[in-house]
Amino acid sequence: MRTILLNTIVAAVGSSILSLTFVGSAAEPSSMLYASVGPRLMTYDANADAATLVERGSVTLPGYVQEAWAHPSKRVLYVAWSNGGALYPSQGGAARAATESGITAFRIDAASGELQALGQPTALRGRPIYITCDVSCRHLLAAYPDPSGISVHNVRDDGTLDREVAQPNPLDVGTYAHQVRVAPSNNVVVVVTRGNEPTADKPEDRGAVKLFRFHDGILSNVASVAPNGGIAFRSRHVDFHPTRPWVYLTLEAQNKLEMYRWMDGETLAPAPSFVADTLMAPPKPATRQVASSIHVHPNGGVVYVANRAAGTVDVGGRAVFAGGENSIAVFSIDSQTGEPRRVQNIDTHGIQPRTFAIDPSGRMLVVGNQTAMLARDGYAIRTVPPNLAVFRIDRAGRLTFVHTYDVAAGREPLLWVGMIARRTPT
Repeated sequence: MRTILLNTIVAAVGSSILSLTFVGSAAEPSSMLYASVGPRLMTYDANADAATLVERGSVTLPGYVQEAWAHPSKRVLYVAWSNGGALYPSQGGAARAATESGITAFRIDAASGELQALGQPTALRGRPIYITCDVSCRHLLAAYPDPSGISVHNVRDDGTLDREVAQPNPLDVGTYAHQVRVAPSNNVVVVVTRGNEPTADKPEDRGAVKLFRFHDGILSNVASVAPNGGIAFRSRHVDFHPTRPWVYLTLEAQNKLEMYRWMDGETLAPAPSFVADTLMAPPKPATRQVASSIHVHPNGGVVYVANRAAGTVDVGGRAVFAGGENSIAVFSIDSQTGEPRRVQNIDTHGIQPRTFAIDPSGRMLVVGNQTAMLARDGYAIRTVPPNLAVFRIDRAGRLTFVHTYDVAAGREPLLWVGMIARRTPT
């Protein structure tokens, strides 16, 4: 087991965004961070006071970790994995079709946060790009990109997964489902379908946000939200405001953040109320610039969006990072209208921040920089490794960079990070 510590512990800046009481010394972790590199899922102690991570151990899944979701009331973590879809070193960096995919449930140790397998893995029909629970976690839902689809699975009382729920209705699942979420009402399921950019051989596959009624595990079509008919609408991820009827959506290839309103509690307005750029400046073609994950702060005052750049240029026969914006864009949320206003873009100190997570206390944000890549460093060229980048969150929701933790990944990508509150045994 490898332990990583900051060389210097940086003093806390300001006080917490939320009015919280923390018991124990500053050395005690406030939450657990989980991060995946290929099939390996690592456990870290996360200390929001000191802004530090300490690795505790890891487990290995049968395929690359795709996404994970924690049970809201039990100490159980569901981890989706697949042997297809991601960039596999054995395939020369090319995507491949999945032949084995599933979800493994893990019991989270109360003392250490380490993961212990709970029952046997549940096989899935294909590569699960995203999973989520409903509000009480009576059901777990999975989204599949290719072919686009969704499945619902019963969750037993002990937290293990039961059979898939047969759906009696044909479902409109669009093209390339990228995320599935259950609305806070627990009566609506949102499936974000990205579509695909046009190529020389085929026109674009249009994107849309699909909405379904949800009752006792059964889905039925409600609406498809696709401004301009879904043209140039590469919708990727949504997140919900914790108290207001506002939904925030990232458009991947358009590098946009949109805000939609709930209508009658079960569908979204057909067009966004507000649209904002996620980048500081228009991207250059070589940068391959796209938006990725989105998270609303627990207090509802800020929304964060990750910007990714991974394009390369040839330098002496070597593929070198072409530049662009690898950043977290910070948006303040107007408390009356829900309008997001960009107040900060901060560099993630790595390449391709695919996912990031916010400490449940709202005081620390950790970015998973996905890719190892050659990059210019003055007149030299060096390898930038995959890493975990730690940021403090101040009262206004702005970020201050603290430190990066390089992750030994070889050629495998750092695909996912997530954080859950630490609960010590009583």
